[in-house]
Amino acid sequence: MKRRRRLGADYVAPSPYSVRNALTRGDVFTRLSALVFGLGNIARRQFVKGAVLLALEIAFIVFMAVSGAGYLSKLPGLGDQKQGKTLVDGFWVYTKGDNSVVILLYGVCTVVLIAAFAVLWAVSVRSAYRAECEAREHGHAPTFREDLHDLTDGRAHQLLMFLPTLGILVFTVLPLIFMISMAFTSYDHDHLVLFDWVGFENFGKVFSNSGGTVNAGLFVSVLVWTLVWAFFATFLNFFLGLFFAMVINRRTTRFKGFWRACFSMSIAVPQFVSLLVMRTMLQPTGAVNRLLMEWGWIDSALPFFTNATWARVTVIIINLWVGIPYTIMQITGILQNIPADLYEAARLDGANWWQIFTQITMPYIIFVLTPYLITTFTGNVNNFNVIYLLSGGDPTPIGSSAGKTDLLITWLYKLTVDKGDYNLGAVIGIMTFIVLAVVSLVTYRNSGSYKNEEAFR
Repeated sequence: MKRRRRLGADYVAPSPYSVRNALTRGDVFTRLSALVFGLGNIARRQFVKGAVLLALEIAFIVFMAVSGAGYLSKLPGLGDQKQGKTLVDGFWVYTKGDNSVVILLYGVCTVVLIAAFAVLWAVSVRSAYRAECEAREHGHAPTFREDLHDLTDGRAHQLLMFLPTLGILVFTVLPLIFMISMAFTSYDHDHLVLFDWVGFENFGKVFSNSGGTVNAGLFVSVLVWTLVWAFFATFLNFFLGLFFAMVINRRTTRFKGFWRACFSMSIAVPQFVSLLVMRTMLQPTGAVNRLLMEWGWIDSALPFFTNATWARVTVIIINLWVGIPYTIMQITGILQNIPADLYEAARLDGANWWQIFTQITMPYIIFVLTPYLITTFTGNVNNFNVIYLLSGGDPTPIGSSAGKTDLLITWLYKLTVDKGDYNLGAVIGIMTFIVLAVVSLVTYRNSGSYKNEEAFR
């Protein structure tokens, strides 16, 4: 009742076909469906559904018997047998050892499959109880054709969301669990084949001041720069793109299509090509420095990527060239959909251009683009391409694992791919996820797009 009063018209009553009701009110076939999947459906002549549920249960049992149990048994120790060799008839015969990465991966997959089997168990029990109730109320349980029609009509949303949800679980959630698990191991450049669980030791390295290649001071420095970079890369692109879009969209601006085509050209060129060309041009012996020295404007090469401040300003400015065209296209579409009656009414009331902008244009744009800005901010925190292809994280102090322009994502790349410290890279990945989740959720829940969805409709 409390939930009904709080949600009002959006309240959806829970399904009566719950596991609890099935186990307490169901008949013997329904209760036995908790042990033999699909038995209750087969008893109500739903042979196809019952056979599918039973086949899935058998497949899971076979998998656990053949390999799943072995993966789970090795998961607590992550393997301990090293590769060996013995001399047989004058030839070395190698014996295969354990691979902790494979054990961890297959172990995590097995745990996820067990969780999926638990969900399947609940589905089997609920399906049997529903078939029992409908057979009691209507004289027979729905046939396979009726179930198929209901799935493509009344429950079409479930059918359409199944594959995307499965894709998210397999390609996002499962790798995320594997990566999180890796953060609690000793998987580094010294333990690439066999490693063990070490608990929170890696988190202690990241948040300690021991002075190693990864420490709290370096983490805070990279984190602060990442947030500063994401802020400027997001909002400079937004406001400058907004300015250019409004200038082009004015009634007095001629050749609107030409100007929009010019900005679209920078989108048509692959980003990595533009970034690599600009990186070459801004080198000490590159075209920009040579041209400036030939003109006599400078005596020595400008430190675009050798000085920390210069490098950070450079990547922010060049990112404008990459990002502003996207913003122009986004805002142009919004500007063309703002009702012209609002502007006419405002002018009749004597509003000037600034009042029109602050009271009509900007609120409308912010309302529509808040989710986009959050997504852009998240993308800039993880903007691997611009930083890695343009500056490579440089300048990098001697002995440091991160450069002055490295983001958390490029630092993670260097720790894993370049140095082989996958455990520390996993810790950085977890912290990146936490930062992005907190910023995104707090920002979105306090935005007008979330609090007032019916505005501007």
